[in-house]
This record gives sequence, structure tokens and C-alpha cells, in this order.
Amino acid sequence: QLQLVESGGGLVQPGGSLRLSCAASGSIFSINAMGWYRQVPGTQRELVASITTRGSYTNYADSVKGRFTISRDNAKNTVYLQMNSLKPEDTAVYYCNAEIARGWGLPPQWWGQGTQVTVSS
Repeated sequence: QLQLVESGGGLVQPGGSLRLSCAASGSIFSINAMGWYRQVPGTQRELVASITTRGSYTNYADSVKGRFTISRDNAKNTVYLQMNSLKPEDTAVYYCNAEIARGWGLPPQWWGQGTQVTVSS
């Protein structure tokens, strides 16, 4: 089993910053990669950023490159998303995601409950 708990969302003005956190617990050694997705009502959930467990390879959506940074703290089993220069179009529910390696007897994808990020004046 794996549990993902997000925190750090809230209301911020355009140009401001937020840092989202996702704490993982349970079968943490099964994780291949973790990432952040976001979803606006009426749209598909989209990948924002991801980071692999091995090598810390990162991937970012074009819309957030240069503004967002994904990182992880293995000691705390936590992944962060530092969000700078926030824009109104960044407003969404942000979901933490974990990809589980095959062979662990677990579903391949796990999701947090989501945290609301609102960028508005």
C-alpha cells in the first residue's frame, strides 16, 4: 500500500510563489517515479513535472519550464514542487502521483487527494 498526502496549496497573487509537498508512506521502495499533475474543471488532467527515483531525471510541461522545479527529499519520503512566477492559468487542483514498479503486487499508479492552487489578484 502507498499513501500520498499533498500540502501547500492556497491562494497567491500573480507573480508569487508556492511550494507544494507530497509525503509518501507505505511501500515507498516500490516507487519508480513521482510527479505532479494538475486539472482544471472541464479539462483533462495534465502532467506538470515528474522526477525518477533512480537518477532524479526530471520532466516538465512546456508551460512551466523555467518557473517550476520538482525535487525530492529521500530522508523525508517527500517530493516538492516549487512554483515561482505563478500565473492565473496555473490555477488548478494539483495532484501528487506515484508510479509503482512492476512486481510489487500494487496498482501501477497512486494519487494524492489533490490540493487547490489559485492564482488571482
